[in-house]
Amino acid sequence: MADCCSPGADARAHEEPRLTLPLPGLVGNRGASTAVDLSARPGSSGTKQEAGIERGDVQVPAGIFAMGDPFEEGYETDGESPVHEVRVSGFRISATTVTNQEFAAFIDATGYRTESEIFGTSAVFHLAVKADKTDILNNVTTVPWWLNVRGADWAHPAGPLSHWSEAADHPVTHVSHNDALAYCGWAGRRLPTEAEWEYAARGGQQGQRYPWGNQLHNDAPGKAAHNCNIWQGDFPARNELGDGYLTTAPARSFAPNGYGLYQTSGNVWEWCSDWFLPKYYKTCLAQGTVENPQGPTIGRGKVMRGGSYLCHDSYCNRYRLAARSSNTPDSASANLGFRTVAL
Repeated sequence: MADCCSPGADARAHEEPRLTLPLPGLVGNRGASTAVDLSARPGSSGTKQEAGIERGDVQVPAGIFAMGDPFEEGYETDGESPVHEVRVSGFRISATTVTNQEFAAFIDATGYRTESEIFGTSAVFHLAVKADKTDILNNVTTVPWWLNVRGADWAHPAGPLSHWSEAADHPVTHVSHNDALAYCGWAGRRLPTEAEWEYAARGGQQGQRYPWGNQLHNDAPGKAAHNCNIWQGDFPARNELGDGYLTTAPARSFAPNGYGLYQTSGNVWEWCSDWFLPKYYKTCLAQGTVENPQGPTIGRGKVMRGGSYLCHDSYCNRYRLAARSSNTPDSASANLGFRTVAL
């Protein structure tokens, strides 16, 4: 099945032998990341203004919710069912994904090098590449819209002829799970668990497809038709740009959900702390109401949630609130970012 996820997710097993240089996520070990200087960490207040970061957290109250897909629309291999009851303690989570400007403050303070920088390449969507032809190394046969671009990384999201400052308020991308943990260590934060992510993403609404309801588009007079940044048109050749964006949108685009979180559907995939196993929800259901689940102790990769600007309802309907995917902790791509939770 074709997939809009970051390229390591489904293409890994089939495509590694055919690549001249491996795409992020297609190899097991891309090299060790730079150690983080925690002495340069910003203060522990709710907004990290000391390092030029103005992070707006929102408070998510404690509660119980039905986790999983009540519509049975998900892919069986993603393990979105059975629906099971989860109790979550209250927590504070960033209203948006970490932006390029926020990540730049981390880099400036610590000198950290991401895994994409160390590895030398990352995956960029074919219509968005800004690079010389000599820097476009190869693609993946089963997902040819992903190009392996030399010099693509968080600071050069479309390739070496782009720069993060052109989209300072957009989500940072090309960050692996390991990179996200490094940022969290510096910022005094953590990644959300998968249960926390879905609970917060629902914004207090139970059993809905999306943060705004069950219908993808608005048809009410005076309201914008689009509620999120996903693909419109003929994927992957032509994007009609109905929502205004080919790739990422600013992190505070579109209306927030009931808790004040922005773009928990579309824009970029978001790393969670949990390992991924498709059968994990069956284990949870057997336990009754599960309290603050941390995910399985082992898995095929780390959980990703929310979908991205490449999701399209013709085949990759993963911008639903219950949708799940995963990738290896060293994977990175142009549609994968993260948000954080206060300790």
